[in-house]
Amino acid sequence: MSMELERTGPLIVVMGVSGCGKSTIGEALAQRLCLPFQDADDLHPQTNVDKMSRGIPLDDDDRRPWLLTVGDQLHRQRTSGLVMACSALRVDYRDTLRSQAPDVFFLHLTVARGVLAARMVTRGDHFMPLALLDSQLDTLEPLTAAENGLAVNATQRVDRIIGLAQAAIRTYEDQKEYA
Repeated sequence: MSMELERTGPLIVVMGVSGCGKSTIGEALAQRLCLPFQDADDLHPQTNVDKMSRGIPLDDDDRRPWLLTVGDQLHRQRTSGLVMACSALRVDYRDTLRSQAPDVFFLHLTVARGVLAARMVTRGDHFMPLALLDSQLDTLEPLTAAENGLAVNATQRVDRIIGLAQAAIRTYEDQKEYA
């Protein structure tokens, strides 16, 4: 009698500062991979949204419960897989996510500050004001060599970014199978 291992879908966090394209790329990647998509911004408690809307940066005490909620969502979707758009700016924030979803893959979207500012000014449907961009850039810690993920310049065409992400995710998933 053989036991089959529980097959899990990929858990992907599309990360970066506000305006980098997390939602756009996350939705496109989810569609390409036939996975559900969720935006972590939708999981913020109203107090966090209110604070950011007033131009006040979140501190770690504000982020901690939110990150635990995001990690819980990833954990719940570990069988089917999920693409989550989440800033995940610091290594310890990503560690919080990994504590609940150890196999998460991070797609870090990198964009120059000037491009980010231009994007943020032209979008009107988001609570994050331009005034908080610098605090996000100051908080951002790029992926380390020890983290599972890929950093990609997000000023490229969406289909190019998705192709790069797919290849990296496929390699990561194959490595997990043979580990």
